[in-house]
This record gives sequence, structure tokens and C-alpha cells, in this order.
Amino acid sequence: MKKAGRVVGVCTSQRRTDPKRNVGGGLLQKGHGLAGDSHAGTEKEVSLLAVENIQKLCQETGLTAGPGAFAENITTEGIDIVSIPIGSTLQIGEAKLIMIQIGKDPSQAHTYNYQGYSILPKEGVFCKVIESGEVKIGDSIRQIEE
Repeated sequence: MKKAGRVVGVCTSQRRTDPKRNVGGGLLQKGHGLAGDSHAGTEKEVSLLAVENIQKLCQETGLTAGPGAFAENITTEGIDIVSIPIGSTLQIGEAKLIMIQIGKDPSQAHTYNYQGYSILPKEGVFCKVIESGEVKIGDSIRQIEE
């Protein structure tokens, strides 16, 4: 086990242009993403963002934001997700995911910002679900060796 953290938010939205709500838990479905989320079924099935990045932006700008405010599916704590290499496997709750992308190409459209701020394209990561399972607040997140 290399790195570990925990889930502090499981967030969904009905439409891509809406903020995500922290619903506390959900089903990560293999080859699909977070059940009930607008991004499920897309190439980037699940997005992760560290709560530390949200807190840092709030301190710098005076914003009040929490899990889901920046359109991420899983809000993490205590794990440096952007330092995990692409192709790595993550165990999140009962599910397994593979890291497919760190950040977003700045030329790609990002349809959501929170009060003018968008940190997911720079500080978020994107994964595909390779083993379905439930995920909820408090679950551990760890990089595993396959």
C-alpha cells in the first residue's frame, strides 16, 4: 500500500451544468461511473478532487464551498491524488478504479464553475470503474498494487 486517504464527499448532479450535491454515498458501476450522476457513461466516468484544494481556494478567495461545489464525484481527504501515476489502481470503498487522467486539457471545454472558479481541470483526477462497489463518506481510498 503506497498512499491512503478517505472519502469526505460522494456527489452527483442531474445535469452537467448543475452543481453536484453531496449525497453521502452511492454505487460506482463498472464501465459506467457513479450511478445517477450526469457524467456516468462518459469517457471520464468518475472525478476526484481533494478537499484540501477546496479549502485552500476558500481561504484565498473568501468563498464558502464544500464537497461537490467544483463538480467532482468523490471528494478526498489525506491523499495527494494528483501525485498518483496514470494507470494506477485505487480502492475506494468496495469499488476499484483505474486512474486515466490528471487534470484536463485547458483547451477542452469545462462546463462548470463555482462562483467563477474552476479547480477540477487543474487539480482533479479522472478514473474509470473497473470493479463495481458501494462508496460512502468515511471509506478509505488507497492506491493498490495489482
